[in-house]
Amino acid sequence: MAKKTRTPAPPRPVQAPQRRGKGGKKGQPTDTRSKWLLIGACGVVALIAVAAVIAVTSRGSGSTASAANVPTSMQAAGCTFKTVKATGRQHVTSLEQKIKYNTSPPSNGNHYYSPATWGFYASAANPIQVVHNEEHGGVIIWWGDKVPQATVDKLHDFYSSSPNGMVGTPYPKLGKKIALTAWTAPSGGLGQGHLAICGSYNKKAFAAFRDAFRGKGPERYPPNTLTPGA
Repeated sequence: MAKKTRTPAPPRPVQAPQRRGKGGKKGQPTDTRSKWLLIGACGVVALIAVAAVIAVTSRGSGSTASAANVPTSMQAAGCTFKTVKATGRQHVTSLEQKIKYNTSPPSNGNHYYSPATWGFYASAANPIQVVHNEEHGGVIIWWGDKVPQATVDKLHDFYSSSPNGMVGTPYPKLGKKIALTAWTAPSGGLGQGHLAICGSYNKKAFAAFRDAFRGKGPERYPPNTLTPGA
């Protein structure tokens, strides 16, 4: 008997290999690119938030202006301006102590152990006490005994517009002049004293000085803690 011819079985279908994503189930790949895009977006949002906080903090300190612009601003207002190296930070216990300062009015140096009360004075505050206010980051407005009362009133208005970390006081030796002083330094350092002397009041120049130097003393007290009467 002749043998029957067997029909060959049809070929098995070829299956494409299934990919496995990292961390995913077989046949369900993970979209890693989307994950990294999401992480990147979160990072950008965080950076924007940090920048916003820094901006708000800077506005609150009143020290956003650049010190580099102060000499030009003062010169345009007809004022002289100079910066000197601070001479010391020691405390004394007598308001009668004789201390030699390298600017007049003083902008730095040894001083009375307790600062003057923050405010605008009708009679002269003791300079060796006011220097302590400068050490805490204060900006001081001084005027001579021949400055007209109308100008003193303008100085008072300027002070009142942003009084934190400010002292206004007569300084008879200035005569017809007005002065601004401040003491700046890295926290804990000795730093520099700054002095501007003007023949008249100029709001723009005075604001430039205040905003550049306030709150930057050797002892870094935030200006919003240096309130009038404190």
